[in-house]
Formats: sequence, structure tokens, C-alpha cells
Amino acid sequence: MAGQSNAAPVIIKRKKVINVGGHHGGAWKVAYADFVTAMMAFFMLMWLLGATTEKQRKGIADYFNPTIPINRVSGGGDGAFGGESIFSDKTMAKNGTGQSAAQPGDEQKSGGVGGNAAGRDKAAEDDTLKRLQSKLEGKGGESQTMQSLLSHVVTKVTDEGLVIEMFDAEGSPLFVDDTAAPSETLQGISALLSDVLGQTQNAIAVDGYVHSYPVMLVNNPTWDLSSSRAQVVRQLLENAGMPTARIARISGHADRKPVTADPTAPRNNRIEVILLRKNR
Repeated sequence: MAGQSNAAPVIIKRKKVINVGGHHGGAWKVAYADFVTAMMAFFMLMWLLGATTEKQRKGIADYFNPTIPINRVSGGGDGAFGGESIFSDKTMAKNGTGQSAAQPGDEQKSGGVGGNAAGRDKAAEDDTLKRLQSKLEGKGGESQTMQSLLSHVVTKVTDEGLVIEMFDAEGSPLFVDDTAAPSETLQGISALLSDVLGQTQNAIAVDGYVHSYPVMLVNNPTWDLSSSRAQVVRQLLENAGMPTARIARISGHADRKPVTADPTAPRNNRIEVILLRKNR
């Protein structure tokens, strides 16, 4: 077949396609993920700085410190070491700094671990103090009068001993007005305490406290009044049968330790009779 002289020439174009996004198209995703992670870590750091105490922050810093095994540093929060060092009293470290039979901790002493005589004695004394506490509180069920007297009394067992706190109630003070003259209520409570505390031989301390007075007073009576009231309670206990030799301490604390937000409140007028532990 003869070619046509007037036919248009056929031009074939070949395009070379370069796929730029094939290899580098996901790089921005990795960069964005790194950015989000960094921001998350930043906000976590800011939250920790605002929500933790100085001791907790030091513990967190020590956690990432590679020298923890050889330094006496805190352990952080309430986790494995309870916020203390790995050399704390409750950890049996083998470098001589932890507790042992020769150097028992408080838990060993109280529990009598390893046949510790001091621990057994403390546990027995705790039982005695709690028994007397229960006996005193149980007196309120004997009569309406006893219940009325014990409404002025709160008790607690502390490291010092059994603390029996007597305080003013509304309309029923322990002392007459702002004097050291005892009311009938205080006399009844003192007789009750002498009966219960007479079941032991531990020494006894009497501490007096009073409420604050206006600052415009020329002579502040708090020191003399708190001391005089403690002396009066001592006399009442002795008159009720308490041996004088058992009285180990009489103290007046003025208005220095209020138990309410308002230091002038009558609730701060109180007497603490403490059945001391044997080692006090």
C-alpha cells in the first residue's frame, strides 16, 4: 500500500515519571509523632513539678540517678521503698546500715522479732494501756452520772503513754469561772480516774492548759492559772487515793497549745492526766 504524501506525522512522547513521594512521603508523620511525644513529656514534667512535694521530686530525680546503690538518697514515692532510701530502717541492707538483731527497728521492737525483750515489753505495755483505756470508756455505761462525767473526757494512747484529756463543756466547766477552784464535775472525774489508774503502778503526769485572753490585759493569767489548775488536779487525785510517789510531773502550758482554731474558745481549757510508760 503506497503511503499518503499528505498524512500527518505520528509523534510518540515518552514521559519519565519520578515518584518523589514514594520514599520520603511518610517522613512528616515520624516528625509529627516525635513532636507529640516531646510535648506529652513536657506537659507530664510540668504536671509533676506542680503536683509533687520536694521530697517526691527528689525521689524521682534519684530514681534516674545511676548512683543510687552507693548513695544515701530517698527512694521516691509510696512504692517499693515507701518513699525512703533502700538503706531505710525497714530494709535489711547488708552493709551494716539496715536493721538487724543487734540494731532492731521499731517494728521489730514492737513485735518482739527475734526474741527481743524490749519489743515484747512494749507490746505488753500497749495492751495494758489499751485495756485501761477501754475500762475507763466502759464506765460510761454504768450510770447516767458516769456517762455525763465522761462526756468531758477523751483518751488516746501515744508514745508517752495513755493520755486522758479532761475539758470544759458548754455550760459545764471544770473550774469555777477563771479560777483554779474545781467544780463538782472535775471532782467526780478525778475520783473516777484515781480508781481506774490505781490498777497500775506507772508514774503519772498532769499538764494544765487554758484558753487565750485578750491581749489588752495588763497581767496575762495563763501561766499561773494553768499551773494552779494542774496542781489542783494533782491534789484531787491524791485525795481520792492516788499515792503521792506516783506523781512524776506537774506542768502548766498556758495557752501555747490550743486544740481549736479559735484560741479563746472554752474548749482549750483542759487538763491532761498522762499514765506514763515505764521508760518515761
